[in-house]
Amino acid sequence: MTKESTYTAKLPEPDGTYLYTPEEDAIWGELYRRQIALLADKACDEYLEGVRTLGLNPDKVPQLKEVNRRLAESTGFGVEGVPALIPPSRFYELLSQGKFPLATFMRRREHIDYIEEPDLFHEVFGHCPLLTNQSYANFVRRFGQKAAALGKGYSWHLFRIFWFTVEFGLINTPKGRRCYGAGIVSSPSETHHAMVSMACEFRPFDLMTVLRTPYRIDIVQPIYYVIESFAQLESIIEEDVTARINEAKALGDFPPAFEAQAS
Repeated sequence: MTKESTYTAKLPEPDGTYLYTPEEDAIWGELYRRQIALLADKACDEYLEGVRTLGLNPDKVPQLKEVNRRLAESTGFGVEGVPALIPPSRFYELLSQGKFPLATFMRRREHIDYIEEPDLFHEVFGHCPLLTNQSYANFVRRFGQKAAALGKGYSWHLFRIFWFTVEFGLINTPKGRRCYGAGIVSSPSETHHAMVSMACEFRPFDLMTVLRTPYRIDIVQPIYYVIESFAQLESIIEEDVTARINEAKALGDFPPAFEAQAS
């Protein structure tokens, strides 16, 4: 998160356990049951297999140390609980080390359908399952390394790669187009928008096009980019990103596919 939050991060006990209330367990369970049923024929197989690999279930809020252990066993990636607010430089640093930063609080019931800032459900249910896929995990780590190396002058454009893949990516599969981005798989409204109503535009993933595409964080997405494989992500991040961003800056952004945010 990069702005003030109404939530407070939970801190771990000495043994690394986070204490969640019965109400928080119940909210996790409701969210889990709703989304896993919705995603059965809409999420890619790699994501659904990742849910099983991590042992996620509706009974209780998962413990970060267990998620970390299972990720380490599958791809060598890991997670780290963080305060509600961390600067982008710290976010990229953790990714570069193969650690996905996770918010440790659960949303309250009044936010069960939508929460603007990422909570533990978005982080664990949305982001972590695909980190069991080696190509995807490699991409996320290399993204962090490039972002940390390039610095502030490039971060705005660079994050568009993250936004249109890790957060809101789609993939072509033998079963048809499927979702994998955490912002889609963890949100019923975004899942329905991208996979049912489809009142949006689907574009094949092209790095230069993505780098020139603005987005808004507080609406369902009007544009989604579709990859052909997770191996494609690995090759994308190995391009000369500095040169590509410089070219994108010179060409300028495409006109936004959304209305300006009210001030």
